[in-house]
Amino acid sequence: MSLNTARAAIVSAQNLDLTFQTGDGPVHALKGVSLDIEKGDFVSFIGPSGCGKTTFLRCMADLEQPTGGSITVNGTTPEDARKARAYGYVFQAAGLYPWRTIGRNISLPLEIMGYSKADQAQRVARTLELVELSGFENKFPWQLSGGMQQRASIARALAFDADILLMDEPFGALDEIVRDHLNEQLLQLWARTEKTIAFVTHSIPEAVYLSTKIVVMSPRPGRITDVIDSPLPKERPLDIRESPEFLQIANRVRDGLRAGHAYD
Repeated sequence: MSLNTARAAIVSAQNLDLTFQTGDGPVHALKGVSLDIEKGDFVSFIGPSGCGKTTFLRCMADLEQPTGGSITVNGTTPEDARKARAYGYVFQAAGLYPWRTIGRNISLPLEIMGYSKADQAQRVARTLELVELSGFENKFPWQLSGGMQQRASIARALAFDADILLMDEPFGALDEIVRDHLNEQLLQLWARTEKTIAFVTHSIPEAVYLSTKIVVMSPRPGRITDVIDSPLPKERPLDIRESPEFLQIANRVRDGLRAGHAYD
């Protein structure tokens, strides 16, 4: 059964280690991390700052090179997956170029990849609609709120229709009201596109609300202390956060975070 699961996994890490060499000595960012992410999963990674959440995401994206173990993306190396444009990446900051309009920010990866002008226009229009920004393609980033800028950043990552979306705490700098709204929109987007999403967060309610699977990590060196398969329904109104099932999962996440500190 485990062999079949490994074959079916979109992302598969086995005993993954990553140690950074610094002037003050080695920094052990990840140690013995094993995890499978299946097609269509929404997987959140939660843990204290410096626990390796973003490092693991960057290993998937071929932005960091593991020093031990193995990781595959779509059954191949992260480098080959990157070259095949298997994923879109959404960073903590929107990272929009202020001199380009929203439409031209979204089309930037399409320009680099050599898509025709007509195809670029069609894809920009489609992704703007997906993130509810239709009509804003000629605005500049400074004319949009922080939440709208992040939605434009998500649209840019979706523009070339990669199957995997890697999201590194994209809503962490936003206020709670905006964050709640974007959480709802992201779930709707996930349901419409059926992407596989890996999502880094420091928020327990956000992790529980969004995810089909929650990965709890320990302080450095980053280890997985718990993997929680969510029993919540796919359609989730915000008030589900008051339900006993939601609170039970949140308490398990807290227990996992406390257990992680036992490694100190």
